[in-house]
Amino acid sequence: MESIVVNTSVDTYPVIVGNNAKSEIPNIIESLSPSKILIVTDTAVDSLYGEELFTILAAKWPTFKFVIKSGEASKSFESFYELHTYALEQELDRKSVIIAFGGGVVGDLTGFVAATYMRGIPFIQVPTTLLAHDSAVGGKVAINHPEGKNMIGAFYQPKAVVYDTSYLKSLPESELRSGFAEVIKHSLIRSNSLYQFLYKEIKLLKHLSTEHLQKVILEGIQIKADVVSKDEKELGLRAILNFGHTLGHAVEAEAGYGKLSHGDSIAIGMIFATWLSNKKINANLPYKQLKTWFSSLGFPTVIPSEYKTEQLISRMKKDKKAKSNQITMILLEQIGNTSMVKFTEQELLALLDEWRAIERGDKLD
Repeated sequence: MESIVVNTSVDTYPVIVGNNAKSEIPNIIESLSPSKILIVTDTAVDSLYGEELFTILAAKWPTFKFVIKSGEASKSFESFYELHTYALEQELDRKSVIIAFGGGVVGDLTGFVAATYMRGIPFIQVPTTLLAHDSAVGGKVAINHPEGKNMIGAFYQPKAVVYDTSYLKSLPESELRSGFAEVIKHSLIRSNSLYQFLYKEIKLLKHLSTEHLQKVILEGIQIKADVVSKDEKELGLRAILNFGHTLGHAVEAEAGYGKLSHGDSIAIGMIFATWLSNKKINANLPYKQLKTWFSSLGFPTVIPSEYKTEQLISRMKKDKKAKSNQITMILLEQIGNTSMVKFTEQELLALLDEWRAIERGDKLD
């Protein structure tokens, strides 16, 4: 096992990564002296691991478990309200601890409940997916609104993140691919050496060994932790973590949450942002190489034809980073270095249309 420390303006907490990292959970909880514990998980994780964690904790503390339906649709007002109601019914107090036991949906929802229940109680992230190596660190917690992803939420740091890599063994390929998109993102924005390692070693998802997973998770979390420690509330530097996300979130929302995975949507966003970097700031990025690699990994590399550019732009305008009818895109000057560029609605619409036409093979004047 290895540990990384995340420093923020309000707290410092450990991220413990490795096989059997879950053995550290009782020690962490002991240090918090909880009155009660509430485990929040989803149907998929509960069927595999829920009883084991519950039994370990219930032997020492009053412990309850709340199970949400697996999938992005559970990051909703309804689930948020139901979870608050359950916590009140079980008489959780300010000394109680909530454990987010699952992927990004569970972590985001649970963290937002912890941030708002009695104006904030401690919570611990126990991620079970590769995607959650990104979402579990940094304290961004939220639920979705039909008008936009993660539009209602808070910055609220966990007391610890316990990342047991053995949980990843049960992930289907689609989930592994979704999480790998965020690993690639971290390399593109901050580490050319990590990108070169990923590109050379992982030509197909089946090449992603346990040793590879531990390495890329640790490096990805270290990058995230470094950025978050410098800009906890996304006032500047932290915005680079949104590379690929402005268009990606729009595509994900247009598909209907849960229809196209977060990672697949972000992959499309990264491909467009790479093309846009070459087009607008004269970067010399390996666009074709990246696109071919993404395709071999199983990622979609174009926007489905039925999604209208105008509608995608409309969704991008509602992005949290959009201001005064300008849409901010995180672009790459080179692999490992980013640039923040603002576009008008009309300018970005024309550029997105141009990229889509090129990818369709249309002849342009």
